[in-house]
Amino acid sequence: MSLALAPTVRTATTLTAPSSPVSLAPRPAQSVPAAAAAQASAPRPAQPRVRAVPEGTEARGFVLYVGIDESKAEADGTTLHRIVEALRALTADIAPSAETYAAVALAPEGAGGRDVDVVRLALQDPAALAKQREAQGAADDTDRHPNGVIIDISRKRVLLDGEAAGLTYKEFELLQYLVLREGRTIDRHELIERLWAADEEAPNERTIDVHVRRLRSKLAHYQDIVRTVRGVGYRFDRHADVSIRQASTPSPDVF
Repeated sequence: MSLALAPTVRTATTLTAPSSPVSLAPRPAQSVPAAAAAQASAPRPAQPRVRAVPEGTEARGFVLYVGIDESKAEADGTTLHRIVEALRALTADIAPSAETYAAVALAPEGAGGRDVDVVRLALQDPAALAKQREAQGAADDTDRHPNGVIIDISRKRVLLDGEAAGLTYKEFELLQYLVLREGRTIDRHELIERLWAADEEAPNERTIDVHVRRLRSKLAHYQDIVRTVRGVGYRFDRHADVSIRQASTPSPDVF
């Protein structure tokens, strides 16, 4: 986004040859007040830039974090979708050339914290992440030798009794997808569509079973948190030994 300065308006005076002798006597003052003339000729102040833009970069847009859950939206007589569409309509009215993109931020039911903070963490806002790291500095020491399973969403890691489970990227994505839909059975077709949509060669349902089997083997004696629902798919079940940290992540569903 670039900001243009309003141009300074200048007036031009046309000189013509006089038809009668020129008088050297002082002329009366012009009818335009001196204050108005001075104001018209003074340069206009420069428009402020968008915060501090580092050298060699330019502002290309902005992010507006909106924190509101579905129940609060319903209490206000609206929905998340209507809010998104209203903001898009306003943007199109003010700046028709602007492009927009919206995604919903998910968190497990009952997760604490302000809605806007959940959204900022989900969208990896640098200031929010820095604040989170500072707040968790002391908690890291207690993570070294805990018992049970720690599924750390923001750091993309799983700890089993204090030791890293060593999941691959795709294995963690698979576990995360199930965790964020806790208690719901996910069929194999949905997993393929959501997690392998960008891959050139999408796996078949048998391949999904192989991925889940490898994931469960790395979860060792905690493998029962990933349940197999025969004939349907898989489900994440949490129990007392499972702790989910910083459980906020961008939704795969886009408005």
